[in-house]
Amino acid sequence: MSHPVLLVIAHGSRDPRHAATVHALTERVRAQRPGLRVETGFLEFNAPSVPRVLERLAAEGADEVIALPLLLTRAFHAKTDIPSVLREARARLPRLHIRQADVLGPSPLLNATLGRRLREAGVRPGDLPRTGLVLASAGSTDPEAIAVIAEIARELRHTGWCAVRPAFASAALPRTEDAVRALRAEGVARVAVAPYVIAPGRLPDRIAAGAQAAGADVLADVLGPAPELARLLLDRYDEARVPVGASLSA
Repeated sequence: MSHPVLLVIAHGSRDPRHAATVHALTERVRAQRPGLRVETGFLEFNAPSVPRVLERLAAEGADEVIALPLLLTRAFHAKTDIPSVLREARARLPRLHIRQADVLGPSPLLNATLGRRLREAGVRPGDLPRTGLVLASAGSTDPEAIAVIAEIARELRHTGWCAVRPAFASAALPRTEDAVRALRAEGVARVAVAPYVIAPGRLPDRIAAGAQAAGADVLADVLGPAPELARLLLDRYDEARVPVGASLSA
């Protein structure tokens, strides 16, 4: 094959909306780069599993795969789960060269996707000076991942919002509802909640419930199969495929 296969690795969920969103995103990636083979594998709950996809690719004669974690931060899955799965696959499939790409975030393209979802939810540029934003992520026990979310919130504060607070659906505090209430207590007239998650599921539902319970004025959708997110997947694929200092045409 002239180009490595792109294997998008998603966590998986019992919620069928999760896999449907992942597949819609990979379809958009295919549409943005015709001719690139794009496969999807899941760590748990959904089929096909990552090992099964890699075995099938090896049986079909693929010689190189870029494994791209569909993750927004470097936490447990990116540091432990996925490397372990790929290490075992390399041992079983020695003729298949497997490289792990970087996680998706942080990235201006993710911020652009957030902006898209907020505009779709009704936020206009003129609203920002009187609107507080809650950047609500899934949460993690990994300090590096929590620090990344906090830094993104600080960066977004400089784009016109009157205030920005990070929040987490699990493993860390504050929760979405607490961040919304804190902004209200500071006198913020309007509060928007932006889920910093890719696909629907239990934790995004928890974010939505928290926003509703605290009376947020705006709740954006999950990032989903946005064109900016599809482009980011291709950027991470290209970064993993091309050595530093080389050109894509090399």
